[in-house]
Amino acid sequence: MSVSGNDKLFAMRHSAAHVLAAAVLELFPEAKLGVGPVIEHGFYYDFDLPQSLTPKDLERIEQRMKKIISRNEVFKREEVSIGDAEGLMKKFSQHLKLELIHDLKKKGTTKLKEDELMDVLPGAKTVTLYHTGRFVDLCQGPHVESTKEIGAFKLTKIAGAYWRGNSKNKMLQRVYGVLFPTERELKTHLTLLEEAEKRDHRKLGKELKLFAFSEIVGSGLPLFTPEGTLIRNLLIDYVQSLQEPLGYERVWIPHLAKSDLYKTSGHWEKFREDLFQVRGGTGSEFVLKPMNCPHHIQLYASEKRSYRDLPIRYAEVTTVYRDEQVGELLGLERVRSITQDDAHVFAMPSQILYECTSIITLIKKFYKTFNMPLEARLSLRDMSDPQKYLGGNDVWNASEAALRTVLTKSKFKFKEEEGEAAFYGPKIDFIARDSIERVWQLATIQLDFNQPERFKLSFVDSDGKEKRPIMIHRAIMGSIERFMAILIEHYGGAFPLWLSPIEVAVMPVGKSHMAFSKKLRDTLKKEGLRVRLFDAHETIGYKIRSAEKLKIPYMLVIGDKEKSGKKLTVRKRGSPRMTTKTIQQFIREVKTLADKRA
Repeated sequence: MSVSGNDKLFAMRHSAAHVLAAAVLELFPEAKLGVGPVIEHGFYYDFDLPQSLTPKDLERIEQRMKKIISRNEVFKREEVSIGDAEGLMKKFSQHLKLELIHDLKKKGTTKLKEDELMDVLPGAKTVTLYHTGRFVDLCQGPHVESTKEIGAFKLTKIAGAYWRGNSKNKMLQRVYGVLFPTERELKTHLTLLEEAEKRDHRKLGKELKLFAFSEIVGSGLPLFTPEGTLIRNLLIDYVQSLQEPLGYERVWIPHLAKSDLYKTSGHWEKFREDLFQVRGGTGSEFVLKPMNCPHHIQLYASEKRSYRDLPIRYAEVTTVYRDEQVGELLGLERVRSITQDDAHVFAMPSQILYECTSIITLIKKFYKTFNMPLEARLSLRDMSDPQKYLGGNDVWNASEAALRTVLTKSKFKFKEEEGEAAFYGPKIDFIARDSIERVWQLATIQLDFNQPERFKLSFVDSDGKEKRPIMIHRAIMGSIERFMAILIEHYGGAFPLWLSPIEVAVMPVGKSHMAFSKKLRDTLKKEGLRVRLFDAHETIGYKIRSAEKLKIPYMLVIGDKEKSGKKLTVRKRGSPRMTTKTIQQFIREVKTLADKRA
């Protein structure tokens, strides 16, 4: 099979997944194979093994992969009947592959997950096999011609993963690898991974005492300390300061609702398994809200609306709840309690361009503050799978065209991607790039003609007739928990001054300097600065190291000279150089930088 460009890299990574499976089988003949798709930067394969793999095993597997690659084995494609494939997997005692084949026979490929589709050919009568030496696997490709074409790779980690992502199924062992066309590109990526590990928000969050998790509270339910809560509130206040001049009004809604609300919206049918369901004492069926839009719709519907009222812009920072699988939870990046800076705009179709354009301006300003460049993606429906979406073709064609116009007129570079739309409408997803060149999908603008239709929303137009409004769903940070995780790693925990929980450390050299240090702390606090006074009993070296570990932006060392109050000795985070300033000069500098969010 001939492939080129990005397709060639995909084929290299896919081929490496097969070689990984072949290597594991050579070293552990009793292994049962799960699935092995391509992922960003590499690949993985899931295995059912009687023993737990260790880092030493990872080294052995990698060496065996290199040995297989050196044999220059050809990837040979073969199409067979489902019956023949079934017989082959029975012969190899591969019960997980047999399960996929049985599901294919019963349901067809549309019911299989995306990573499982890697291993079956669409159609209900045949599947394809790929042979690599003695190894054979269910797969629809593509692959490189032979193992010698596989690029530079490294196995990176072992993790647990439930078979088919279902916690009721057996936990398998997932082996991850990264792969690039050249050793130089691989080395660059591995350096990036090392840097990312140093910046891991779970490690830094603990060191900086920003948040905690408790087994007795539950997985995926973070608890924020005063320092972490301060950062959350500063971020929320910043978003509010940007959006309120644009006419957004704050609202409040409860954290649960009757299941009927989500049956009407369509979320119940689509996401029932992900909802936390609650039964009241009277037998009423409630749901912990997984999203806010149906509640905001009810606020709109609470009174009669005129075209003169539109647009109506509701904004709220509130928490939603989703029953994420335990194996998918990851620090603050993936949680069960998700706080959203959510907003919904109810407008006339003629107002779409203005409203969406003003949101784009807001998003650009917000991310510029954090020095995170943005790219845009127009997320469209999957035309081949219309049952995934609410509404007919006319509605979707109109809404997709509207967002395309918004991006074009905003002169925002964007790419289009099918299958990434929300189930109720297309959206613009904004992709931010952090300080170590990783990309994150964060802000979003979603256009929705369907929810107003399902809830029968209306407004009286200038001609006296009732018409249907459109709805714009909008988030700037998205999930505040996830955005905080990204910021911690983006800054390596060294937040800019305005976001730092402690802005200034006051460090007396000895006991005789404590009285002035306390007075100085109180003066700085009255000016609105966030200050920590360090204990006089520790050495000054220890205090400086402690302040550096907490990544405090400013350190004031108070000795005999400083306690006169005429001059302060100032040390900035990350710099060994000391400067001298008057108290008022120092206060002005800190307040100016904080006010500018520099």
